[in-house]
Amino acid sequence: MHTPTEPLGKITNGNYHPTVTDLLDVRSLTVELPTPQGWVRPVNDVFLRIAKGESLGLVGESGSGKTMLSLALMGLLPTGARVTGEALLGTANGATKNLAQLSDSEWRSVRGREIAMIFQEPMTSLNPVMRIGPQIAEAIGAHEPGISTAATHQRTLEALQHAAVPEPQARARQYPHQLSGGLRQRAMIAMALAGKPNLLVADEPTTALDVTVQLQILQLLDRLRREMHLGLLFITHDLGVVAKVAERIAVIYAGRIVEEGDTHDVLTSPKHPYTQGLLAASPTLLRGKLSPIPGTVPQLSALPPGCSFAPRCSFHRAECDAVMPDLRPVKTSHTARCILV
Repeated sequence: MHTPTEPLGKITNGNYHPTVTDLLDVRSLTVELPTPQGWVRPVNDVFLRIAKGESLGLVGESGSGKTMLSLALMGLLPTGARVTGEALLGTANGATKNLAQLSDSEWRSVRGREIAMIFQEPMTSLNPVMRIGPQIAEAIGAHEPGISTAATHQRTLEALQHAAVPEPQARARQYPHQLSGGLRQRAMIAMALAGKPNLLVADEPTTALDVTVQLQILQLLDRLRREMHLGLLFITHDLGVVAKVAERIAVIYAGRIVEEGDTHDVLTSPKHPYTQGLLAASPTLLRGKLSPIPGTVPQLSALPPGCSFAPRCSFHRAECDAVMPDLRPVKTSHTARCILV
């Protein structure tokens, strides 16, 4: 995480431009998909940065563009998708790769080795008729074809141990249906770590788990990030969850980042009405009544003019419909896309 003495960058035309070397530097990334109604943009002019060893929480409702952004970073977009902008991933030799321009063959050497992903539901991600050990070994062998069987087996057990899987020898011989939800998710984490990536993308990895196991997985991811000095992009719709694992938060709505900053700043002093609405709708022990945000995320094929959140915003005024606001600085490391800032 950047120290206060480091230059944090500057904002030009509403966009953040870092002046430090980041593990991931996303610049004006846009994803377009063909639909019967025409081309839509589930990811629209997104700027993000993640330093090595840093965790960024990406927060938003269903349909806000979180998962599509993660698929763009993993090269797993649907057929026909168009990608513009840059997603620069730092490499060990100090160079960068633009993930938005990699070919299929180039992706095969990057995906799993330099950047890996933990998916939301392990039962649909794990092969149900294949034992856990061979699935992890397959991920290792895909990137290191010359590795010996003994070394692969040792690496598999080490990955399970890193993911805090008890009795790794026994678990490696079991099938996914023989594991609990928490252990299946740990097996997915072990598989993601087996290729020793620098950046880990976690797409709502605790959604299907009960609260106790959820906390254990969050603590595990945070510990692994610190020990392995991983960059972590943690995607969730729950601000309570993201507060436990992220050092910075980016809030996304209708494909655009509407607020970004240090976790403490965003959660204690949110500046965008959407972030304020998400916090008001989050259950806490101190607040008995929840205040849901009225309406739903707009269809991407029928976005309102100006600010996309305007139809649901309690602070709506005429100028909100004129043009999409830029990200405006609240303080050095905190920005919000709202005319009231």
